[in-house]
Amino acid sequence: MAYDFEKERNEAIAAGERALTSLRAAREELRSAGNWGLVDLFGGGMISGLVKHSKMGNAQRYMEQAKLDLQSFSRELQDVNMTHNLNLNVGDFLTFADFFFDGLIADWLDRINETKNLVEDAIRQVEDIVRRLRIL
Repeated sequence: MAYDFEKERNEAIAAGERALTSLRAAREELRSAGNWGLVDLFGGGMISGLVKHSKMGNAQRYMEQAKLDLQSFSRELQDVNMTHNLNLNVGDFLTFADFFFDGLIADWLDRINETKNLVEDAIRQVEDIVRRLRIL
């Protein structure tokens, strides 16, 4: 079976877009949880606390989905990178993703702002790689 670079590239782009969707959804839920956390801090009451915890739960689900999507993206990148030596730094990306999710999900509730920053970094990295794939 012949290697089809365009097919592999398109699969990698699609996987990257899925990862971006999950990461962006997590970012929005984290922002919202942070905002509700501020309301809660300044006497928002039981309702604001419930909303904040709901947003945090949603963010955690999106982050877990993002982890799966990033793993899929990494596999697709390896398919493209191995045959064309594109130097997409897949190894660095995998290390980042492993670090990001291994230690983060356990304690992200205490570090919403830091988590938002890490999600932003992941979004920028995936956007950069997808952008580079599109111009190949």
